[in-house]
Parts: sequence; C-alpha cells; structure tokens
Amino acid sequence: MILHPPVVALLAGSVLVGLVLLHASRFAVQILRRWDLASGSELQLALERKTYLITTVLFWAFLFQLGSLFLFVYVADDLSKLFVGAMCAAGSLALNRWGYAALLVKVFNFLLAGVWLVVNHADNRSPAYPLVRPKYLLLLLLTPSMLAEAALQGLYFLSLKPNVITSCCGSLFSEGGRGLPALLSSFPRPAMEASFGVAMLLTFALGGWFLARGSRAAGSLFSLSGAATLAVSVAAFLSYQCLYFYELPTHHCPFCVFQAGYWYVGYPLYLSLLAGAVPALGVGALLPYQRASGLADVLPVFLRKLAAASLLSYGVFAAIVFCRAAVSDLRF
Repeated sequence: MILHPPVVALLAGSVLVGLVLLHASRFAVQILRRWDLASGSELQLALERKTYLITTVLFWAFLFQLGSLFLFVYVADDLSKLFVGAMCAAGSLALNRWGYAALLVKVFNFLLAGVWLVVNHADNRSPAYPLVRPKYLLLLLLTPSMLAEAALQGLYFLSLKPNVITSCCGSLFSEGGRGLPALLSSFPRPAMEASFGVAMLLTFALGGWFLARGSRAAGSLFSLSGAATLAVSVAAFLSYQCLYFYELPTHHCPFCVFQAGYWYVGYPLYLSLLAGAVPALGVGALLPYQRASGLADVLPVFLRKLAAASLLSYGVFAAIVFCRAAVSDLRF
C-alpha cells in the first residue's frame, strides 16, 4: 500500500463510516419495530432522544461519503505519477481488479447517500417526523453497499504494487478497445448528440411541468427522466463531448479532465451532473409521502425546490459542455 495522506484519509474515513452505519443499523431495526410517536412510553422517549444523535452523526458521515468520491478520483489521478504506463486516474484504477469496481460502487453510494440526505431534510421539516421509518429503512439498504465500498477501496489500495505496468487511458477508452468503456466511446456521435439533446429537453420539459402543476405523475416522470439523463450524459461525454476538451478526435478518457492541463474542469463537470441526478431521484423518493401527516404543507414546496435544483445543475453541466464545444478548435 502507498501511504499517501489522502489514501490514509480515505481508508480511515471508510472504516469510521462503516462503524457508524453498523451501529446506526442496529438502531434502525429498533426504529422499524418499536417507533410510535403517539406513545409516551419510556422506550419511545429513549428512541426520540437517540434518533437526534444518530441522525446528526449520519448526516456528517454521508457528507463525507459525497466528498470521498471526488477525493478518490483525485488520489487515483495523483497516483498515476508513480506507475509506468499510467497517464491519469484511468491507468491507476486499472492497476488491479478492485479499482474500477470501487469507483462504480462509490458513484452508486453517492447517489443513495444524496437521496438519504434529501429524505432526512424533508423529515426534519415536520415535528411529527413522518419519514423516520422510510429513512431508516433506506439506511439498512445503504449499509451493505457502503461496507462493500469500504472493502473494495481497501483491497484496491492494499493491492497496489509499484512494479506493475498498467495501461494508459488511450488504450482503455479507445474505440478499438474491449469492454464497456470502449463500447461507450465507439457510439456514433450523431446518435449520441441526438440522445443527449432529447434527454436534456425532456428533463427540462418534465421539470417545468412538475414545477407548474406539482402533480405526482409529472414528478414521477421527471424523476425517471432525471435518472436517465445521468446515464445518457455519461455515455455522451465518453462518446463525443470529451473530444472538445482534449481537441483530439481519438481521446475519449473521462479522467484527464481532472488534471491541471484542462483547468480541473472535471470536478465542476461531474459534480454538476451528479448534483442534477440526486434531487431528481429525491423527488421520486418523496412523492409517495406528499400527503403524509405533517408534510402536506411543506413537502410540495420542497419538491419544487428539488426539481429546480436538479434543473439548475443539469443546466450548468450542459453549459460547460456547450461553451467548451463553442470555443474548441476541434471541428467534426
């Protein structure tokens, strides 16, 4: 293992988050079985006091989880300087079989942790805490995934060997390569341009409909469209959008944009993309509770704010891509 301070921070943070989640999961089982706000029993009072502490600790644990995704990418990119053949995070992650697996699970957990924070925020807006059970049920679903991430991340860093020669991003993400990255890179540009445009227009249209009407049908469709836009945008970036940043018609790497030579644009680019998906998913998660006791007055307004935040974030992503395409010297 390479003992860089960020590596140690990631490993220590994942261990602490895992311990917090394991303890909170035990408490979650009690909440699901025994929570009854109408009861004045000693057990209920103890649960109410303890949930304040547990929820606060989980809030900070999940905030760390969100930030750890970008710290992980930064560390992988920084480690590329130490290995022969690596030019960016793409090569570092390919050093062993755990790297890309850890990254994919971290992205998945970023989305789920974001949704949990959204649900928790909505729950805290009502003194009746009507979403206590749903958010702790979501916690139980999150815990195995978070523990799997900690294990994969640990295996990745512990298995790093300095004498290993790895592949560069040019071979991993080339149209003639193998695997899903190469497949996405080889998608025809006209088809992906159309798909990206349709996905964005549909999401903004459904988001506008939901903001105007606030209906459950509009919210559900907007949430599904927002999730689909995330997937389409990733594929579009690999297929053709990244070429405008590199100004090379064959360089499809999704990681070089995190480097200084490209103004670290990868951080705002991917952050805006994920920040568009999380509120959209949060709308879908909260829609069934629109008429829950204590939320009927506050939740519709909050859902509209989530939809607006999603549209704003997706708009930032699209603006970065379009502005770069407009000034790029690359022309097809």
